[in-house]
Formats: sequence, C-alpha cells, structure tokens
Amino acid sequence: MDKRNLAFGRTNFIILAIGMAVVIIGFILMSGAGSDENAFNPDIFSTMRVKVAPVVCFLGFVSMIYAIIHRDKSSDTTEEEEINALKNHSK
Repeated sequence: MDKRNLAFGRTNFIILAIGMAVVIIGFILMSGAGSDENAFNPDIFSTMRVKVAPVVCFLGFVSMIYAIIHRDKSSDTTEEEEINALKNHSK
C-alpha cells in the first residue's frame, strides 16, 4: 500500500496507541474485588477507583481524539504539491 493513501501518519498512530494504553491502565485501576451478598467490601469506594481511574480513562480518550484530529505540517506541504501537480497536469 502506498504511504500517500494512508489517512493517518506515524505520529497519529503513536499518539493513538499511547491513548489506548492509558485507557487500558485506567480500566485496570478501576478493577478489583467487589462486594457480595454476605460481606461488604468498602474498598469499592476507594479514591483510586472512584476518582483517579476515571480521570486517567478520560485523559486517554482525549488523547485518542487528539490523535485523530492531529495533522502533520509535512502532510500539508505534500497536499499542496499534489494540488499544484494536478493543476499543471490539466493545462
């Protein structure tokens, strides 16, 4: 496959992978033993599970959105060159 036909660049994929890893870390921080019918486990309301882990997941999702929206400056010049080449070819 030709590199020019890819929707994302290398940096987009790197940022996307980092964001996905951060989301997975957030979900791991949320996991743990729960309560059952016989015993109540107060650990389900710990600060790590209720406050820290959702913020970590949110930051991961924000970075993934940024990775999708981010555009390299080098790709802008490439697109301009392609447009100019098409204009010159049509003449």
